[in-house]
Amino acid sequence: MSSNVARILKEARDQGRLTSLDYAESLFDDFMELHGDRHFADDGAIIGGIARLNGRPVTVIGIQKGKNLQDNLDRNFGQPNPEGYRKALRLMKQAEKFGRPVITFINTAGAYPGVGAEERGQGEAIAKNLMEMSDLKVPIIAIIIGEGGSGGALALGVADKVWMLEHTMYAILSPEGFASILWKDGSRATEAAELMKITAGELLNMGIVDKVIPEHGYFSSEILENLKTSLIEEIDSLSQLSLDDLLEARYQRFRKY
Repeated sequence: MSSNVARILKEARDQGRLTSLDYAESLFDDFMELHGDRHFADDGAIIGGIARLNGRPVTVIGIQKGKNLQDNLDRNFGQPNPEGYRKALRLMKQAEKFGRPVITFINTAGAYPGVGAEERGQGEAIAKNLMEMSDLKVPIIAIIIGEGGSGGALALGVADKVWMLEHTMYAILSPEGFASILWKDGSRATEAAELMKITAGELLNMGIVDKVIPEHGYFSSEILENLKTSLIEEIDSLSQLSLDDLLEARYQRFRKY
């Protein structure tokens, strides 16, 4: 059993990590948060709005975990409801209308599995995001900033480029869930995580992600500087592609799996 995998699993879930709001306010200028899905409610587990990156208007969307118990309760521990995904989609379609690149930040154990969420169409909301993002007519960059779990993460992860911070994870479900299904024993989560190949380095080697951002502590200004520079360069590069080339490359990126 790899101690490295156990360490990454712990660090990916650490409450001290920067949140999506932290990145939105640190990397971008003039971030203005927008609220509501125009159907049911405003989901605090997903934040989003408009901002500027090096003078370029962009749309920023992220899954938001809390920094303390009350904040986590307000944010539903970063587990979005359907209205959260519909808010995200509303903002992405708005970005498409005005030609703004989309940048998403992902940190969730998964979509909320409650009865109310299922009654309001959790599966449909996630599926619609996957479909719409696959054909969204602006550049998309998705960044795993902590825990990237299940369809709840993938609903913001259908992007032209998918990046991970060095000590994060990205998986089809939580290691605890995997262990419970495979061995009927959720305590074997670390062993499951090793089998699942969920770390940034492993996923980069398999071509699932395109870039790993080195980490030097959760609050390192170096992380923010590297990430901002990389975002500016990548968005400039993607914006030079024709729409047909952009969408074809996105299609082929996911088709190869």
